[in-house]
Amino acid sequence: MTTGDVAALAIRTGLGATLFAHGTQKLFGWFGGGGLDAAASGFHGMGYRPGRPMATVAGLCEAAGGAALAFGLGTPAGGAAAAGAMGVAAETHAPNGFFNTEGGLEYPALIALSATALVAQGPGRLSLDEATRHVFDRPWMRLAALAAVPPAVAAVVARKHRSLAEDAAEPEGSGSASG
Repeated sequence: MTTGDVAALAIRTGLGATLFAHGTQKLFGWFGGGGLDAAASGFHGMGYRPGRPMATVAGLCEAAGGAALAFGLGTPAGGAAAAGAMGVAAETHAPNGFFNTEGGLEYPALIALSATALVAQGPGRLSLDEATRHVFDRPWMRLAALAAVPPAVAAVVARKHRSLAEDAAEPEGSGSASG
């Protein structure tokens, strides 16, 4: 065991627990969250349509990705799920600038970058991936996970922008149902 393994464990567990908490806020209303109905309404309002499935996917990416990172099991998939969800969140917050205190992208961008770094580096020896002989953490899986994140984020963001453009083109007062 090296100090790098201990550092990876600390980063993985802190990042993973934070993501898990945020995901379960969306999905179940745990930790003071609003639950899936509130998340779906918020996602719809931000242009992520349909709101409920998009909120569900985001919550699952955060909760399952966070758990995978915390335990160091399936680190490429967990890290990619987390990085993708947080990459989309960072784009959503970007109009508010950089700093989190102003609602900016600082927090989700840092989480996305940290998750990406864990995918690239691997979970360290103090992980379930190590205990299972890296059956869910092969070098090709890391490359595939890292390659999948940018196009996935771009697709979700493009879909959001199309929805918002459609909203802007609708005549006043003819809004669509949320959900």
